[in-house]
Amino acid sequence: MHFTTIFKAALLTIGLSTAPVIGSSAQAQDWSDIEQKARGQTVYWNAWGGDGAVNSYIRWVGDRISADYGITLEHVKLDDTANAVRKVLAEKSAGRDDGGSVDLIWINGENFKAMKDQGLLYGPVTDKLPNYALIDTQANPAVELDFTIPTDGLESPWGQAKLVFIYDSATLQEPPKSMMALQAYALAHPGRVTYPAPPQFLGSTFLKQALYELVQDRDALLQPAGDNYAAVTAPLWAYLDTIRPALWREGRDYPDGDDALIRLLDEGAVDFALSFQPGRASSAIAQGLLPDTARTFVLDQGTIGNTHYVAIPYNAAHKEGAMVLANFLLSPEAQAHKQDPDVWGDMTVLTMDKLTPDARALFDVLPLGIATLSPAELGTTLPEPHPSWMTRIENTWLERYGS
Repeated sequence: MHFTTIFKAALLTIGLSTAPVIGSSAQAQDWSDIEQKARGQTVYWNAWGGDGAVNSYIRWVGDRISADYGITLEHVKLDDTANAVRKVLAEKSAGRDDGGSVDLIWINGENFKAMKDQGLLYGPVTDKLPNYALIDTQANPAVELDFTIPTDGLESPWGQAKLVFIYDSATLQEPPKSMMALQAYALAHPGRVTYPAPPQFLGSTFLKQALYELVQDRDALLQPAGDNYAAVTAPLWAYLDTIRPALWREGRDYPDGDDALIRLLDEGAVDFALSFQPGRASSAIAQGLLPDTARTFVLDQGTIGNTHYVAIPYNAAHKEGAMVLANFLLSPEAQAHKQDPDVWGDMTVLTMDKLTPDARALFDVLPLGIATLSPAELGTTLPEPHPSWMTRIENTWLERYGS
């Protein structure tokens, strides 16, 4: 039986409410006021629109918050989150401190740092969201550190990601388990390896993943990039200079994201795809986008992982609706539905020990997915470097290889 059917049946069987967890009576009253003000609002959620499964999930969220809270969700599809940041900054420069056009942004990393540094965020908000209590921030402190930057309650986590590699086990028995092994594979099999072009986040992550393996002092990446930038990144550019002529289309063209990589892998044009979703291969198989021989692997020295968030701009026109939406995204119902590999496969941020038995049951019935690695098999998670590394690496890549 498809999980969606099981999921709906479980909700009906156990009578699980999607209402938020409420602490004190004062918080309950405050949240009730927020929900009342949110009713009838239209929330403009600026979120990446480059993945069909993600877009479908956001449509489902829109249906749910419309039915439960009387909120209309408009998904403003982005190809680059920085565009939403620039929009808010332009409004601030024009003196539009109220009634802004962006109510919620799917965000993390350097975009969050830019908004935080420039005072473009509303909050703190997480202390107002009842379902935030379902996260054990002491056991998982990473949810309050975004690329090493303290979130200070200005963004609400709603998913966790980890870089994985995807291949077809029918055509490749032993995939390379290090970035140096991947370079050797590319040189031995010209045209069979590629990655998205930065600043597309997956392409930028590929560069940071290589840098982690090549750098002498990994701890340097957790501090702001300074005068050490050229010396630290020199091995990365040597690596990329070596591999570029052996890339797909000789490095003259690059796919624009994991959807494009999945298509190239399915067509047999390349031997590897990348994704930040550990369940992406299983999801692609379920959607008929990859053969059922597709499998997932990670690198022996670990791969980069991070938390992704939503944040409310300081001048959002519909702050209450945005908070209700952010809180719904943290509900066990929304988190379990999102983690279903047939829906999206994005990992939950909730702490299972914080959930009721009925809520945990929603996760217990989730299929792992034929091509999805278990948490133990996913291995070591490498933290995201400080955002300043990503910004400078992207600019250098564009200068060297972007034309």
